[in-house]
Amino acid sequence: MPRHDHVFKRLIERANATPIDGWHFTFLEGRQSSTPLPWDYEQLAAQHVVSATRIVDVDTGGGEVLARLTPPVGSLAVEDWPPNIPIASARLEPMGIHVRQRVDGRLPVADAGADLVLNRHGDLDLAEAARILRPGGVLFTQQIAAVNEPEIGKALGIPATSFPNAVRSLDDLAARAEAAGLVCELRAQAVVVTRYLDVGALVLQLRAVPWQAPGFDASASLDTLWRIHQRMEACGSFDATSTRFLLHARQPRSALA
Repeated sequence: MPRHDHVFKRLIERANATPIDGWHFTFLEGRQSSTPLPWDYEQLAAQHVVSATRIVDVDTGGGEVLARLTPPVGSLAVEDWPPNIPIASARLEPMGIHVRQRVDGRLPVADAGADLVLNRHGDLDLAEAARILRPGGVLFTQQIAAVNEPEIGKALGIPATSFPNAVRSLDDLAARAEAAGLVCELRAQAVVVTRYLDVGALVLQLRAVPWQAPGFDASASLDTLWRIHQRMEACGSFDATSTRFLLHARQPRSALA
């Protein structure tokens, strides 16, 4: 019987039993840490919100970030992950923010229907963002690189996930924006190291973001998770790396003129 077997089993059982709702990740507090970014997405987004009259938040999750930004009444939140829709609606509709579900690549927003498009860590078609922006409107997004925390997939023996709109590099993101007719005004990138402090935290992460490790089932992966647990016990954490991109782009004022 391994020395830490009872600890391991308890961590897995608790991770499997923890409710996952919305996009707040509070269940990882104290069990996961990440190196800070050189910018603050919410702080910068708030500066754009002040002068906006109609915002569209793409892939809003449970609406947690958008609610904190207190956007103007009549703004829109778009989400494509069905479990998040009722959570986002309950949080945002009382604020006068409409929640719409996206069921395909096209955003459920009229042409030139927004003067600010926000997106944090969500799937974003730059051409669609440009379509819904009014002349002079702003796109502000923080994206995760296509190859995200590859150490997790390697440890689990799961191939990396690929999405059609996944960003390969900062130049790739800027080139897509420019191809969509937007003018890039600010772009930046940074590498983030995330430290998972126990194996239960890693399981919770993969339950909350199932597309990060498609087909992952903690109960069916106990041998693999046990090896990761042992590694954590020896090293103090399981570290994974990812790259973040920041882009501020604008629809030219002559657009649609």
